[in-house]
Order: sequence, then structure tokens, then C-alpha cells
Amino acid sequence: MILYPAPVEGGSRGSRGIQKSEPSERFFTVNKTHLLAIPVFNEERYVDGVLREVLPYGCDTLVVDDGSTDGTACLLRRHPWISVLTHLENRGYGKSLADAFDFARRHRYDWLITMDCDEQHEPAYIPQFIEATLKGDADIISGTRYPRGFDADSGAPPDRREINRTLTALLNARLGLRLTDAFCGFKAYRVATLEHLCITVPGYAMPMQFWVQAARARLRITELPIKLIYKDPTRHFGGILDDPEARLQHYRAVLDRAMQAAPPVPTPMPLDCCGCR
Repeated sequence: MILYPAPVEGGSRGSRGIQKSEPSERFFTVNKTHLLAIPVFNEERYVDGVLREVLPYGCDTLVVDDGSTDGTACLLRRHPWISVLTHLENRGYGKSLADAFDFARRHRYDWLITMDCDEQHEPAYIPQFIEATLKGDADIISGTRYPRGFDADSGAPPDRREINRTLTALLNARLGLRLTDAFCGFKAYRVATLEHLCITVPGYAMPMQFWVQAARARLRITELPIKLIYKDPTRHFGGILDDPEARLQHYRAVLDRAMQAAPPVPTPMPLDCCGCR
């Protein structure tokens, strides 16, 4: 997961909020079928290597630069084959994904694949996501790092693993889903179904709103197992969300608000979980 300093719902860091700056856009296209979107914030350490690794897979590539203040923007200019959305200030992980959804719709892609830029998602899985999209039996293909359960893998920081476990179970119970990993950012979305979503949560709690809306829209969901990688478990969320209990309570509050905003979820849900419990 990319760690942004914009964890509090309702705005990014500081008092500027999330409404002041509209993103600038650079668009480059070759393949209008699959768009790969990579949100970044201060990823000068990784961005060159990640972009080199994704190039052979033939997807149009969008980088959403969420107001980076390091050398990320300069490095992106070295890759003229990518599209770039640039936030003039940090607006949050959820906002970056919402802008990627909008970009994919406006430019009429069939599928949007999202992945992180901190080398915790291996580009080698991109062909598996593409293959899964071609089966035509899913609207959301969500990566899972825990297909055998949270106790089977110990590579994640304990607090993150436990919060993921708690909230995945809660989402399953409240929405009738069968997820094994609610927070994996490596996903494929059928772009035509994104019109059913209205993502307004700008920070890390965005998946709580996303899953509620996906369940309400009866989107078909499958999971694709991917490798669990944590290269830097010391990276922080920023602000109060560095405290695991505060982070858990924040995510619960966002889920509660999303549930209140959505109509009751019909049951049974027409879901399939490929290769997962």
C-alpha cells in the first residue's frame, strides 16, 4: 500500500482541504482496452524502476501524482509514453483512485487496472489480471494477499494484518461478501461499471466506501491471489492514523457512514471468489 500523509477523511494534510486544486493532465494512448493506473506520492525511489517493469505488458499507463514534493515529477517527465494526472497539492489515496476512475471513463477504456508504486505489487501479475478480465465473468478482480487466511502469512506488520482481518470480516458480514483481503490496491475494474460508484472518501478509508457501493450495485467480484510483500514496514500513514486503534475506529466510522448513505444490500449476492475461501 502506498502511504500518503492524507489519512483523515474530508481532506488532505493541512487546512487546505481537497477542493482547491484541479489536476492537470497529460494524455498518451496506444491501447484503448486496458489502462494501468499507478497513484504516487513522493516515490522518487521507486517510480523509474516500476515504470520500466510495467512497459513490456502493453497497457496504456496513467500515473496520478498526488502533489509529490520530491523528485517524482521530474522523473515522470522522462517517460513520455505515460499519461500523467498531477494534483497541485496532496489530496489523498482515495482521491487519486477516484480521479483514475474518472480518467478511465472519459477516455473510454474497457478495463482499469490499479497498482501501487512502492514495489509491493509485482508487475509480473499484470498478465494474470488481463487474462481474468477476458473471461467476462467479473466486474471487479481484486488482488488478495491472504487467500489462505490471515494466519497463514506473517510478513505484514501485525497491526495492519489485524485491522485488515477485522474489517474484511466486518464487510463480509454486513454486505454478504466473501472477501479475503479488503485493502489490496492491486485490482482490475470493468470501466462500464464505475458509473455505479461515487467515491468521495479521499484518504485510506476509501475501500470502506468502495465495497459498500460495489455490493449495492451488485457488481460481480472475484479475487486473484498475489504475493504478500512489505519492503518497508516502518512507513507511516501520518497523523492520528499512525495509531492503530484510531485507524481502526476511523475506518469503522467511514463504513458506517457509507452504509447509511446506501440502500439496503440485496441478498444473496451474486459473487464468486476465485480460488479463495
